[in-house]
Amino acid sequence: MSAPLFDPTAPPVGRDVKVAPRPARLDGLRIGLVENTKFNSDVLLRRLADRLGRRHGMTVARMVRKRSPSHEVDEVSVEALRSQADFVVSGIGD
Repeated sequence: MSAPLFDPTAPPVGRDVKVAPRPARLDGLRIGLVENTKFNSDVLLRRLADRLGRRHGMTVARMVRKRSPSHEVDEVSVEALRSQADFVVSGIGD
């Protein structure tokens, strides 16, 4: 008789998430960027912003930098992004 295996995983916990509405058009929108400090995250975000600027006339309203990839964006930066940007892109790197 074999010993039972111990499964340390837990089932995922469901939760409701409120998703922001998508903009109807992209022309002239203001972009907020969140750079997470991973290698090349800032490069990826700037290239994306440049492309969106060329295609849709978007501008970067604000770029914030997190202390580390695992930290949240501080509340002051969140409020600034809310007031200055029409949407926000959070970058990853590596």
